[in-house]
Amino acid sequence: MNPRSSEDLFDLAPVVPVVVLSDAADAVPMARALVAGGLPAVEVTLRTEAALGAIERIAAEVPDAVVGAGTVTTPEQAERAAAAGAGFLVSPGCTAGLYEAMAATGLPTLPGVSTASEAMALLERGATALKFFPAEAAGGRAYLTSLAGPLPQVRFCPTGGVTAASAPDYLALPNVGCVGGTWLTPADALAAGDWERVGQLASEAAALAPAR
Repeated sequence: MNPRSSEDLFDLAPVVPVVVLSDAADAVPMARALVAGGLPAVEVTLRTEAALGAIERIAAEVPDAVVGAGTVTTPEQAERAAAAGAGFLVSPGCTAGLYEAMAATGLPTLPGVSTASEAMALLERGATALKFFPAEAAGGRAYLTSLAGPLPQVRFCPTGGVTAASAPDYLALPNVGCVGGTWLTPADALAAGDWERVGQLASEAAALAPAR
């Protein structure tokens, strides 16, 4: 079920849950709840020691999930995430070296940008699917609207400050393929193992897909 290209990531679901896990044991029930709610793509951020183990478990035990590694900031992290079974890679920003390492894995990638110049630099390398981060702090919907004119071939996944309330406005933009959000997996729900709540939030988010 893993996407073959970066653009394919946009077709999986309107919202990609951005998850921080402190316990790899939570990975499988969380992923199953998200998938059941209609969100098959799950971005596990490499911000904790449990992250790679969580990716391994989801990849092995939740076949309907497409698990990716987020917060990839070094070539080594890209390699280790790929080895753990990640189906895609996401970075908060991007350098030439990091992009080369991510591309070398053969996995779909969403390299992060926050300016037109950064987007153009990646466009020169053939990347047309990008992460826009931090979305709200970097200009939000208005900034992405401004980029649509000069860079019509680029599509974005805005992440950072996006909420259930603001997601529909982002998704209505022609150059937005999906959004990334942390609201799908609240810390208190993860701590309590409240997978029913996670599934409900996922179901509500899955329904945000706009008519094109």
